[in-house]
Amino acid sequence: MTSIKVAVLDLGTNTFNLLLVKITPSAYYIFRNEKIPVKIGEGGINQGIITEEAQQRALEALVHYRKIIEREKITKVYGFATSAFRNAKNGEQFKKLIREKIGLPINIISGNREAEFIYKGVKAAFDIGGENSLIMDIGGGSVEFIIGNRDAIIWKKSFDIGAQRLLDWFHNLDPIPKKEIKKLFKFFDKELFELNAQIEKYKPSCLIGSSGTFDTLSEMYQHQINIFTKGDETELPLSTDGFKNLFQQIISLNKEERLKIPGMIEMRADMIVVASCLVKYIIDKFDMKRIRVSVHALKEGMITDIQEELNDKNKLVARSN
Repeated sequence: MTSIKVAVLDLGTNTFNLLLVKITPSAYYIFRNEKIPVKIGEGGINQGIITEEAQQRALEALVHYRKIIEREKITKVYGFATSAFRNAKNGEQFKKLIREKIGLPINIISGNREAEFIYKGVKAAFDIGGENSLIMDIGGGSVEFIIGNRDAIIWKKSFDIGAQRLLDWFHNLDPIPKKEIKKLFKFFDKELFELNAQIEKYKPSCLIGSSGTFDTLSEMYQHQINIFTKGDETELPLSTDGFKNLFQQIISLNKEERLKIPGMIEMRADMIVVASCLVKYIIDKFDMKRIRVSVHALKEGMITDIQEELNDKNKLVARSN
């Protein structure tokens, strides 16, 4: 069986991820996974710029990643950048700077492409089922919604209402005041009008969450119920009632107090407030009966897509003995 080693860079608004992957025609194995909280959207995302300070943090992280890639003698590198890059006036310019200074290729992907990757990642994690589900991925710059089932995507859209944006717009006092939550919900009514129409049409009853916010919510939930995953699962536990209990706790505490919640991590302590408000809105507005949490998300969808591309180009060939 022929295999190839590749490096995948996922340059998110909050976190830069590096995955080193061994890919075969029918499977892949991630043998190194690193993340750095670059927060490239901090200080400029709502003004449509990547600030100089954010650029410096990004370059330092990417120099570190390049050294790891070189040590592993990997020559096939795939770089993907999302909302903070595609919506910034200087996103393309910074992408070129990364190529010139560090030698790493970066592809700024569209919101629709991002949604497709997320669907592929979730589908690889577990059986979505034959009935329609709503897949939701909360990033720092954008939120992707996908309505689909195990067979296909029915509808998808990326909305520029990511957690870093919401944090800047609505979470100026800590704990967040109830009047700000009401403003948030009215904002969601306006911004997610198209989502409302699609849910009315396709009627998903299960919410599938992927990425950091849902990972952290599940981690806190596991501490509450004192039942823990072993680390190799691709689906994490979280119930609607469990989430609602966590939500009341999260919105009533300041950051210092939130950090004391078992399962909370420093990187999520700020944005989890507004992100949880969005999850609460979706559950209540659309009467979601069930929550599932996928360990796999954007990054794993990217790898699946790369595997398909390599197979199509006959770079990976199964050999019989």
